[in-house]
Parts: sequence; C-alpha cells; structure tokens
Amino acid sequence: MANTASKPTRGRARSQRLETRVTADQKMLIERAAALEGRTVTDFVLTSVQDAARRTIEEHQQLELSVRDSRAFVEALLNPQSVNDRLRETVRRYREATGG
Repeated sequence: MANTASKPTRGRARSQRLETRVTADQKMLIERAAALEGRTVTDFVLTSVQDAARRTIEEHQQLELSVRDSRAFVEALLNPQSVNDRLRETVRRYREATGG
C-alpha cells in the first residue's frame, strides 16, 4: 500500500512541534516497531499519526445510508417526482443569487 505519508519530507521545513508523554513500555514498543521498519522513531510516529488522521477524516466524510434510506434513494433516482411550482421557484431564486 503506497502512501505519501511515508515519503521523506525533503524540502519542506518543519516549523511546528507536537509533543506527547508516554510510558516506558509504550516508548520501547514504538522504538522496536520503528527499528523493525528501519526508520527513526520520529518518522515512524509521524507517519503513523498521519495515516490514522487521514483514515479518521475519510471515515467521517463517507455517507452511510441505512437499508431503508438506500431503497428510498434508489427509488427517487428511478422514479423521480415531477417538477412542481415550488421547485421551479427555488431554482429561479438560486439562479438569481448565483448568477447562473
């Protein structure tokens, strides 16, 4: 799995600092994992945190529908309701507001 987070940051100045306190066991675990990958602890921690942050953001950006919602969505696509006066008026106001 190729990931841009694991690429070196040559040419990019690091001006911000992120600090954390860990237990001795946590530190040894992180150091061991970094060593197994042949990376520095800083690089290992940074890329791991970036990967976790990206996954979290992606998970929260995904739209999840229940089975009932999915059926209603498909039904609306396959059998759309006819355009009524209220929708026409909404489109007209939108176009006026956006110049479209």
